[in-house]
Amino acid sequence: MPAEKRSSQPRIVRTYEFPTKPEKQTLGQYLYNSQDGKILGRTSKGWAQLLFFYACFYTVLAALFAICMQGLLVTLNHQYPKWQLDESRIGTNPGVSYRPQPVEAEGINSIQYVAANKSDVAVWVNMLNDFLAPYADHTLLPGGGKNQVICDFNTPPTAGNVCAFDVKNLGPCSAAVGYSYNRSAPCIFIKLNRIYGWQPEFYEDVDDLPTDMPDDLASHIRSLPAPDRRQVWVTCKELTATDENQLGPIEYLPSQGFPAYYYPYMNIDGYLSPLVAVHLARPKPKTTISIECRAWAKNIIYRGGSRDRAGSVQLFLRID
Repeated sequence: MPAEKRSSQPRIVRTYEFPTKPEKQTLGQYLYNSQDGKILGRTSKGWAQLLFFYACFYTVLAALFAICMQGLLVTLNHQYPKWQLDESRIGTNPGVSYRPQPVEAEGINSIQYVAANKSDVAVWVNMLNDFLAPYADHTLLPGGGKNQVICDFNTPPTAGNVCAFDVKNLGPCSAAVGYSYNRSAPCIFIKLNRIYGWQPEFYEDVDDLPTDMPDDLASHIRSLPAPDRRQVWVTCKELTATDENQLGPIEYLPSQGFPAYYYPYMNIDGYLSPLVAVHLARPKPKTTISIECRAWAKNIIYRGGSRDRAGSVQLFLRID
């Protein structure tokens, strides 16, 4: 009886189909298959689902980014940085820079030109004209430079005002004479990089001058009345190791330093960094001259060399 029951049950037969190789498609058929209406291998419904997914994904992503940016902007102040001086990445040691300097300049700082070539000279003159444009034309400044006032050591700027810097009376370093580039006696403008709230510490005691300060600068400081000693001094020298003076005489205009009344920098509209125009009266032609310009103040750290230079800038000058 059990044997007969087993034999009466239906027998299940399973069949297996081996996968077939898909039919080859041409590029045109892949882009659009007219038989099944697929575009790039997907039906219109498949594309709609895919587009809907990515639309939702990027909408959420953009919303999260906007929320993060808005949260960041709320914490920022456009008038002053949140982290200042020792608390900031910039620190308290201002960098020294020079002009003219091409915007795309990388690596070695150099000024090279042919004095007899007018177009060659014009390149460097135009760079200085562009850099000094807001100094010469106050209408280019925020608010038209109406808050700029004439300052001296006895008349610092009042609240909300900044000191003007006159670039029209710099003698051989004026725009009217092309900054003397066509005379093979170029002018280089030295400036300090801005650090919000930084206040220089001056060498006011003539008996406490650093031992490595050049003798001519030390003598110049001793010859000044006490108020006029409140400057960040600038010196330039030749680094080329030769017995010959290839750099020649140097003249600093309008003075050899950055006066105290330009500091501290407080991000007030119309502020322009003070400049020292270094006039190289007779550099040796057809010679590459290495020049170092250094800033002097008690709280400016100086390091030479090409790797971790601080408190100074090095450049090369060649006039053919």
